Amino acid sequence: MAHAVNVQRMSTMLLKTLRDDPADAETANHKLLVRAGYVRRTAAGIWSWLPLGKRVLDNVSRVVREEMDAIGAQEVLLPALLPREAYETSGRWDEYGDLLFRLKDRKGADYLLGPTHEEIFTLTVKDQCTSYKDLPVIVYQIQTKYRDEARPRSGVLRGREFQMKDSYSFDVTDEGLAESYRLHRDAYTRIFERLGLDYRIVSAVSGAMGGSASEEFLAPAAAGEDTFVDCPACDYAANTEAVTFAAPSAGDGAVHGPV
Repeated sequence: MAHAVNVQRMSTMLLKTLRDDPADAETANHKLLVRAGYVRRTAAGIWSWLPLGKRVLDNVSRVVREEMDAIGAQEVLLPALLPREAYETSGRWDEYGDLLFRLKDRKGADYLLGPTHEEIFTLTVKDQCTSYKDLPVIVYQIQTKYRDEARPRSGVLRGREFQMKDSYSFDVTDEGLAESYRLHRDAYTRIFERLGLDYRIVSAVSGAMGGSASEEFLAPAAAGEDTFVDCPACDYAANTEAVTFAAPSAGDGAVHGPV
C-alpha cells in the first residue's frame, strides 16, 4: 500500500535563522528557538510559531491526544472568550486579580480571556450529564490560555498567551476519583517518557486551581520557574512551597532548581 508523505522543500520554507542571540533573550531556550527560526516575538509574552515550531507543537499535541484518548478521555474545545458570571460564581473573578485579561463587549457586558477552564468544563458536563448514570466521564482540551503575567520572560516558558492541555474527571465516588487520578498520572508519565524528558513527580500547592491534593511533573533545567526538594532516602519530593516537614540531615537530600 502506498503512503502519501508531505514534503516541504527547505529552499521554500518560511525560515530565517539568526547568527546572533536576540538582545532581549536571557535563557538558552529563548535564544535557540529564536535563532533556529522556530518562534518570533510579537509582544512581551506573546509568540508567533513559525513552520518548524508549529510542527513541534503539533507533534507534542499528537502524543498528548494519543495518551489521553487511551484512558477513555474525550476531547472538547471550549471558547477562550468567557462570560464573567461563571467566574463570579466561583469567586475567581476577584481571586485572579490582575492576572485576568478583562474586556467588555459593545453592550457593556464583562468578559475575560480564559486563564483556565474549570468553571466552563463544570457547566458543560452539568448540561450534558443529567443523571449519575452518565458518570464517570473524563473530558479534556488543548487550548490557548491567557494570563497577564507581570514579568513574562524565558521565552515560551512564561508567556501571556500559551497552549495548555487541561483535563477534568467527573466521578460519583471517592474510589472513582482515585481511579481517574491514577489514570491521568499514568498517562502523564507515558507522555513525558515518549517525549524523552527527564522529570520528577513532586507534591505541590494547588493554588487558584483548587483541589485537596496536587502533584507536579517537573523537568530539571538550567533555567526555569521553580525549585523543588528531593530526598531519595525517604522517598519524598516536593515543590519548595509545599514542603511539610523539616529538611533531612546533611547528605540525605537535596534542593533542585530551577525547573
